[in-house]
Amino acid sequence: MPSVNRLYGELQKKGLAVLLVSFREDAGHVRRTVRERGYTAPVLLDASGDVTGRLYGVFGPPTAYVIDRQGRLLARLVGAHDWDGPAARRLLEATLELK
Repeated sequence: MPSVNRLYGELQKKGLAVLLVSFREDAGHVRRTVRERGYTAPVLLDASGDVTGRLYGVFGPPTAYVIDRQGRLLARLVGAHDWDGPAARRLLEATLELK
């Protein structure tokens, strides 16, 4: 997650929004984890897993969705990814340039 924090910090000024979603976890545990790991993006809680599981098909983290400014899904990435790499940066910067 440090790479997500870095990208969020760098690209937030250009309009990148990052939302971290925790599902089926105790709120207290999530708060402690966020504090201990230093996450900077907002963290949303889905305690039951209904929204993430039933509506979006997320059953095992991590899953990343890239959504453009009009709310269109551009990419769904399942599993860990290198957000420091050039491919991730190109994807996100190209998304931010879409109008």
